[in-house]
Amino acid sequence: MNKPLTYISLFSSAGVGCYGFKQNGFECIATNEILTKRLKIQAFNNKCKYDTGYLDGDISTKEIKNKLFSEIEKWKIEHKISEPDVIVATPPCQGMSVANHKKNQELTRNSLVVESIKITKEVNPKFFIFENVRAFLNTTCTDIDGTEKTIEEAIKINLGGHYNILFKVVNFKDYGSQSSRTRTLVIGVRKDLQNISPFDIFPEKQKPKTLRQLFAGLENINEMGKISETDIFHSFREYDAKMVRWIENLEEGQSAFQNTEKDRIPHQIKDGKIVLNESKNGDKYARWYWDKEGPCVHTRNDILSSQNTVHPSENRVFSIRELMMMMSIPASFQWTYQSTDKLNKMSLLEKKAFLKKEELNIRHCIGEAVPTGVFGNIAKRIKEVLNQKFLSTTEINNIIKKEELSKTENLLSFINSDFDKLGLENIYQISEYANSSRQENSAFFTRKDIAFSVVKDLPELKGKKKIRILEPSVGIGNFIPLLVEKYEDKDEVIFDLVDIDNNSFAVLRNILAKLNLPKKFKFNFINADFLTHTFKEKYDIVVGNPPYKKLTNNQELLSLYKFNANNNETNNLFSFFIEKAITLGNFVSLIIPKSLINSPEFNITREIIKGQNLLKICDYGEKGFKGVKIETISFLLETSIKKQSDNILIESYITETVEEKQKKYLLSDKFPYWLIYRNEEFDKISEKMTFDIFQSFRDRQITKQITKNNGKYRVLKSRNVGNNEIKELKNYDCYIDDTENLAVAKFLNREDVVMIPNLTYYPRASFLPKNAITDGSVALLTLKNGSRLPTEKDLEYYGTKEFEKFYRVARNYGTRSLNIDNNSVFFFGLLKNIE
Repeated sequence: MNKPLTYISLFSSAGVGCYGFKQNGFECIATNEILTKRLKIQAFNNKCKYDTGYLDGDISTKEIKNKLFSEIEKWKIEHKISEPDVIVATPPCQGMSVANHKKNQELTRNSLVVESIKITKEVNPKFFIFENVRAFLNTTCTDIDGTEKTIEEAIKINLGGHYNILFKVVNFKDYGSQSSRTRTLVIGVRKDLQNISPFDIFPEKQKPKTLRQLFAGLENINEMGKISETDIFHSFREYDAKMVRWIENLEEGQSAFQNTEKDRIPHQIKDGKIVLNESKNGDKYARWYWDKEGPCVHTRNDILSSQNTVHPSENRVFSIRELMMMMSIPASFQWTYQSTDKLNKMSLLEKKAFLKKEELNIRHCIGEAVPTGVFGNIAKRIKEVLNQKFLSTTEINNIIKKEELSKTENLLSFINSDFDKLGLENIYQISEYANSSRQENSAFFTRKDIAFSVVKDLPELKGKKKIRILEPSVGIGNFIPLLVEKYEDKDEVIFDLVDIDNNSFAVLRNILAKLNLPKKFKFNFINADFLTHTFKEKYDIVVGNPPYKKLTNNQELLSLYKFNANNNETNNLFSFFIEKAITLGNFVSLIIPKSLINSPEFNITREIIKGQNLLKICDYGEKGFKGVKIETISFLLETSIKKQSDNILIESYITETVEEKQKKYLLSDKFPYWLIYRNEEFDKISEKMTFDIFQSFRDRQITKQITKNNGKYRVLKSRNVGNNEIKELKNYDCYIDDTENLAVAKFLNREDVVMIPNLTYYPRASFLPKNAITDGSVALLTLKNGSRLPTEKDLEYYGTKEFEKFYRVARNYGTRSLNIDNNSVFFFGLLKNIE
C-alpha cells in the first residue's frame, strides 16, 4: 500500500492556500479554523478525507487538540503513516498587520503562534510551513516558558533542535502569486532528512503576469450592479453613485485625492458644504495599472476607499473572479456547496441574493488567504524531494567501482552524462567518494543538513549589493549551492575558491557548469595551499570545512605554518586555518573538530576566537561526517573586537536543542575551557566541590608487546578500576618486570596517587595500590597546589549518578574527546563538606 502524502492545517481560514496541497495530491489529515462559515468552505472543496478531520473551534483548547491527535492516530492505523509529512500554520496576525490599526489584545493573539510551535513539536512532521505578515518574526509573543520573546526566537529555540529552519521575507508575486504580497515564510525541515534543506522546498521563482495578461478574455463589467451571465463571481459591486465622479477620470496609478476639482475629491457634505476626507495614504480610491501585476489584496477589497482596489479602466472595485486570479486561486475552488455552473444558471435576482449573502465573506477570505499558487509551489517541491532517490553508500561505491570513477576523466564524463538523472546531491556524494585524494588531504564530504546549519546563520549583509566570499578548502563545493540560495538577492557575489587538490577543482568546475548559475555569481579558482597563499582581498565571509590533520612528515612546511600562527602548540592544520581566516574575513564560519573546545592543545586558539565576537557554536557530535569517527562543531564569529554581543547561540545535534546563553557564562575563565552545555544543575553541583586539585598523567609506553601473564609489577587497566576498589577480572591482568625506562614508574608505591579510567562517562576512582602501575587507559592523578589528600568519600563521590551528570556537562557531551588531560582533570574536585 502506497503511503499518501499528508498534512495538517492550522488557522486555515477558508483553505485557499491549502488548496495548492490538494492540487498536488496531498491528503489533509485535519484542518482547524475557529470561524465555522470558513471551515464550511473547506468542506465544500472536500479538503479532508474524513468528516472528522474538520476541527471547528479554538486549537488552544484541550478538546480540539485531542481531536487533532485522534485524527493523526486514525491515519497511522488506517493508512500506515508514521507521522504527518507537513504542518501548515498561518496563525492570526491582527496585531502585526500594518493594514490593521486595532491592536487590542495583540500579544495574546500573536501568542497563538506558540500553539503552532507546540503542536509541531509534539507531532514532529517532516516539514513545517509557517506563513504570516512581514512583521511576523520581530513581533513579541508569550512563549511556552511564559517569557516574552520575538516570534523568530520562539520558533528557533523550540524547534531549532529538531529542524533546520529558513526564515525569509519575500514578495509572493515572485513565487506563484499574480499580485504583490510581502509575507514571511518560515520553512522547517527535520534534521534527520539529511539530504534536504529548506531551500529545496522553498517555492520556485515565477514571473507574475500583468493584469493585462491575466485578465485577457474577461468580460468588461462597467455597469453598476452588472453580473456576468457566464460567471457569477465576475460582477460590478455596487457603491454610492456619487463616488463615480471621484474615480471616473482617474489615470492608472492616480488616487481620487489627486483630482483638482473639489467635488471629485472624496468628501462629505456637512451643512451644505464640501468637507474633504482625510488622505492618510496615497493608495485609497486609487486606480491600479494594466501593465503591472496585481496590487496587494487586502480584506477590505470590497470598497473604493481601501488600498488600490479600483480596476485599471473600469469604475469599480476588482471583481471576486479578478481577485481570485490575482491570488492564483483556480476556478475549480468552490465557495459554496453549489457548483459555479449551478450558480451561473440562477436568475439575476437569485444571483444578487446569493452575492448579498456571500460576497463579503468570500472577499474577506481572499484578502486573508495565502495565494494558492505559492502553497501549491511548495507542495510540488516537497513531493519532488520525497520522491527523489538518494543513493546508499553501498550503491555509491558500486557505481564508483563499476564506472572506474576514481579516474578523474571518467568521473567528469559520468557527471556530464548522469547529472540530470541522479540529481545534485547524489552527484556530490559520488564525486566526493570517488576522489582518491580526499583521504590524503583529509577532505571529508559535508552533508547538506550540516552545510545548511552553517549557512543559515551567516549574516544577511543587508545594505550590501556586492559581496565577496572565500572558501579556503572548497573541495567539490558542497556549500556553494546553499550560499547561492542564501545570497540570491545580491547584485554580485564573488567566490574565491581555494583548494590544494586540482582534481577537486576539475570536478567542481564541471558541477558548476551543470548548475548553470546566473552570471552575477562569479567564481575565481585558486589552486594553492591556503596557509601559504597571499591574499590581497578582504572578505565579507570566510566559510568552509578545513582539513583536520596533524602535520608530522614535513617539518619545513610545519615551521612555515607555525611562523604565521600564534598557536605553536599544535600541529593540526585546522587551527592554522582558523587563525588565517580571522585575518581575512569580516565573518568566519568553519566546521572543525570538537577538541577545539576543551583540549589544552588549543588553549591559545580558543583565546584568539574569544577575542572576536563569537556568535554561535553548533555541536554535531559524531553525526557530522559519515564513516569518520570524529566529533565536530562549527562556529560563527564576527572579526570585531569593538563589537561584542553578550549572548551566544548554542545549537546541538546531540541534545537536539537550540539555546541562547550569556557568553561570559559559557566561556567563563572560572573553568579551564568552554562549557557550552553549562546549566543551573551543573552550577549547583559545582558549589559542592573545590576544583583544580590534581594534575594528570597517562602512560604512552606500555604496550601488549612488553607485558606478560606473570611478573613483578601488575599493570592495571581501566576495567580494573572500581569505585574505591580494584576489580579482579579473570584472564585480564598483565604484568611487567622492568620499569626502569618507563615514565609511569615514578608513581610506583606512592600512596597519594588516584586512578581514574580514561575515556568514559562512568567515572570512578581508587588509589593506586602497591606494586602496581597503569597503562594508557587509566589517568593517574596527583595533587598540586598543596591540597589535602582525597578521602575515600571523595573518591566514592566520583562514582555517583550526580557526579556523572555533572561530568557529562563538564565534558560537553563529548564522546571521542574524553581524555583526562591537564584541562579536564580540573573537574575532579574535592568535596567542600569534608574540608
